Amino acid sequence: MGMWALLDALWEMPAEKRIFGAVLVFSWTVYLWETFLAQRQRRIYKTTTHVPPELGQIMDSETFEKSRLYQLDKSTFSFWSGLYSEIEGTLILLFGGIPYLWRLSGRFCGYAGFGPEYEITQSLVFLLLATLFSALTGLPWSLYNTFVIEEKHGFNQQTLGFFMKDAIKKFVVTQCILLPVSSLLLYIIKIGGDYFFIYAWLFTLVVSLVLVTIYADYIAPLFDKFTPLPEGKLKEEIEVMAKSIDFPLTKVYVVEGSKRSSHSNAYFYGFFKNKRIVLFDTLLEEYSVLNKDIQEDSGMEPRKEDEGNSEEIKAKVKVSFFFLRDSTLMNSFLCFFLFAVLIGRKELFAAFGFYDSQPTLIGLLIIFQFIFSPYNEVLSFCLTVLSRRFEFQADAFAKKLGKAKDLYSALIKLNKDNLGFPVSDWLFSMWHYSHPPLLERLQMFTLKSNVMKDFQFLKLYVSLLHISVHFLNENLLCA
Repeated sequence: MGMWALLDALWEMPAEKRIFGAVLVFSWTVYLWETFLAQRQRRIYKTTTHVPPELGQIMDSETFEKSRLYQLDKSTFSFWSGLYSEIEGTLILLFGGIPYLWRLSGRFCGYAGFGPEYEITQSLVFLLLATLFSALTGLPWSLYNTFVIEEKHGFNQQTLGFFMKDAIKKFVVTQCILLPVSSLLLYIIKIGGDYFFIYAWLFTLVVSLVLVTIYADYIAPLFDKFTPLPEGKLKEEIEVMAKSIDFPLTKVYVVEGSKRSSHSNAYFYGFFKNKRIVLFDTLLEEYSVLNKDIQEDSGMEPRKEDEGNSEEIKAKVKVSFFFLRDSTLMNSFLCFFLFAVLIGRKELFAAFGFYDSQPTLIGLLIIFQFIFSPYNEVLSFCLTVLSRRFEFQADAFAKKLGKAKDLYSALIKLNKDNLGFPVSDWLFSMWHYSHPPLLERLQMFTLKSNVMKDFQFLKLYVSLLHISVHFLNENLLCA
């Protein structure tokens, strides 16, 4: 009876208090769940002190121990930074940080001669102040991660001067993109009438396509040096491989990532008939010699030096070819539609301290960041599982093309280069890893059960997605 009485009392509270309480409770629930998962994985780091038998022939004890200690340090850092972030967010909500920053933005606009009727101008000042606050509060954590953890484990290549210059440059470039795009989006919402959500969705779609198109040519070069991959056997074979599978490759770049970190990777970007591949320069360094060592340890037949270099990198690129996620298109439309339904609810604004006004930007912040948080968590979970399934499919595709040995050695080498820990807690891995752990991927060359297991998980998560949408309908639209 006591519990039901408490629930009845909570339900009798004003709608704005119920909404605010639900947001806080859900935020801390997610944080505690994430912390629980992280502690499970941390226990793996602490207790798994020897190389698993499955990796005994391809991973030495020294590398395994380096990886374990690196992940332990990252786990500790993640715990404290996550705790700080959750407490900071809670205090901002409890003490009215959002309405305070909005009023402060209004005062700055007033000093410049802009009154309350200039809502878009005030919104841009609000965004500028909010991103500045985020950058400043996150700076100590970023400094510690770069110059303590990454430096300790041999990854950091940056000087303090380079780091600060880069941080300032990122902030400026972000504002140059964020402020004009936000002003146009707010203007479209203001003048769009009853179907503004369609126009807003189309606008964000166009902006996304434009940014994808210009990113490598105009934005990324502001931070890193991109050079075309020199003519030679590697480039020729990548182009031949792309053509053989009808991949519309237009350019292959090498990015100078070594000036920041010794981590290595590769990715592709673009859309339609304009796809480009980017290889980290650290990925190209000394691969032939190290690949030979891996093959000798694992009993594989060694290859010639040039062939090993090309085939291994090509296998890594092949994984990226077939990793695409298009679900964000319909998701963004759904979010804008629900935003159109909820934006008129005054109790949503009142829940966060806006009793006399309902600024459009604040409505976007409240609905997309707080109200949609259950939906976003479930959707993120579904996309993670879908991503894992695509990775398994890419591995299977490489195996079908006869590249299993190349991919096998490439995965091991990349894991070693980046000090990835090959052992994972199953629940932590299922929730967080968009790329399957190393052991699971290596097993895929001989087993198919993992794909079916992930497919079953995917069906479960789709069901959870429907539950999340149902939660929105029942608890918000009917509030």
